[in-house]
Amino acid sequence: MFRKTSAFLRGAVEELHSVRWPTRQQAVRLSLIVIAFVFGTAVIFGIVDFLLARLVTLLLSFT
Repeated sequence: MFRKTSAFLRGAVEELHSVRWPTRQQAVRLSLIVIAFVFGTAVIFGIVDFLLARLVTLLLSFT
């Protein structure tokens, strides 16, 4: 079991050395894109939720 764990860890470290890590500029740019996308999606879902809540309230007021 120790050999398998050791071999796995060695393989993981080798893989990490072969990864092409993004530059700081790329990481910042991609992070800003993700934050903008999440914010935009949250706004859209908030608007849809608000409109659906209004619709349900309107439909329930008829009863």
